Amino acid sequence: MNKEFTIVMASDHAGFELKEYLKSKLLKNNYKVEDVGCFSKEHVDYPDYILKGAQVVGKNNNKYGVFICGTGIGASIVANKVKNIRAALVYNKKTTILSRKHNNANVVVFGGRTISKCKAYKLLKLWLNTPFSNEERHQRRVKKISEIEKKIK
Repeated sequence: MNKEFTIVMASDHAGFELKEYLKSKLLKNNYKVEDVGCFSKEHVDYPDYILKGAQVVGKNNNKYGVFICGTGIGASIVANKVKNIRAALVYNKKTTILSRKHNNANVVVFGGRTISKCKAYKLLKLWLNTPFSNEERHQRRVKKISEIEKKIK
């Protein structure tokens, strides 16, 4: 991915510290960042912020998302309810690469309580630098996901 894209960031209180850490790293590396919250460690409900972030990404092909909640599971579920979102909870090198290469994920999700800041940053860099495969089978599958969205929403 080139740096012309905007990275939309969203978290709950459990993901706040990791979000802030990753945001500072992205900004230092000249990425455009749009933070939709939360903005403190005060307890909040993750669906409120993840939905807001997913709606921003889902409406704009020029934006990608980095979403974080305690485990990443809730954030993934919420984000994937939004049209045009392909959110992937990643936790190692293989899941990170395949989320982009095979699934063309436009949102990466981390668990603020399940991954270290250092590892999350390494995986985020890998995710940002892994292109979607041009193989027909992967394009066909992503297209089918879009067709499913049209039928059920």
